[in-house]
Amino acid sequence: MSRIFSDPAVTGYQAPGHPEAPWRVSRSAERLKAAGHKIEPPAAAATEADLRLAHAEEHVTAVKTGGYFDADTPPHPDIYRIALTSLSGALSAADSAQKGEPAFSLMRPPGHHAGKNRIAGFCYFNNLAVACLKALQGGKCSRLAVLDIDVHHGDGTEEILLGREPFRFCSLHQSPLYPGAGLESVDNCVNIPLPPGTAEDDYLRKLEPALRSLLDFKPDILAVSAGFDTFKECPIAALKLDIKSYRKIGRMLAETNLNRFAVLEGGYAEALPEIIENFLDGFF
Repeated sequence: MSRIFSDPAVTGYQAPGHPEAPWRVSRSAERLKAAGHKIEPPAAAATEADLRLAHAEEHVTAVKTGGYFDADTPPHPDIYRIALTSLSGALSAADSAQKGEPAFSLMRPPGHHAGKNRIAGFCYFNNLAVACLKALQGGKCSRLAVLDIDVHHGDGTEEILLGREPFRFCSLHQSPLYPGAGLESVDNCVNIPLPPGTAEDDYLRKLEPALRSLLDFKPDILAVSAGFDTFKECPIAALKLDIKSYRKIGRMLAETNLNRFAVLEGGYAEALPEIIENFLDGFF
């Protein structure tokens, strides 16, 4: 059994011309339902205590009160509640994975640029990092592998997980590109920068050893920051994956035979719903 968590409430904010728009979730949900997938609301609501697993108290307060924002990550009305809903999807997906049911959180805002005490790159709270840290508390897992396949380096996730023994983090990302990080591996964080123009063959050749290194860590769970802005028509990046590439990536992750879950990060091309469907066909 596999599970997809989503909530239409996360489509309740937008900024004119901003690529991180409501259709990313709404159209993707429509396509997945048409393909026969069941979409369910998060099983439990995220709390401020969950946020504090990864974020400083002042960060939580600032998002809640509108204390600090930037052009990429603006102060939308009710963004605190919406970001908690997005986190709820990640927490539910992680819980499902611990029960042996692969899961996907189809939510926004994304999270992998959010650091301990900063918003960045469309991200307010680091959904994946919080979900992984909470998974450790349940006692069902002691080691987690975190794979970031977004075209941008998951700098927030790396900051939060750096040096923490229960985690092995690996990011494949375009370089040079925002946020300009992830040029070298450090401690428990493996970074694989890819040049602009990287297409499927070269990408999969880099992904295969990355997965082997994560398997060598012998994790209980594989957590995936599933960004789809590596697609060749993405308007803000320059990798060259095809739609069918994502089915192959999803299958490679499934073939690890690990308990696993994924959360939506980036992906801004019109083909995003079809890309997600292909990824889940392999991942599930």
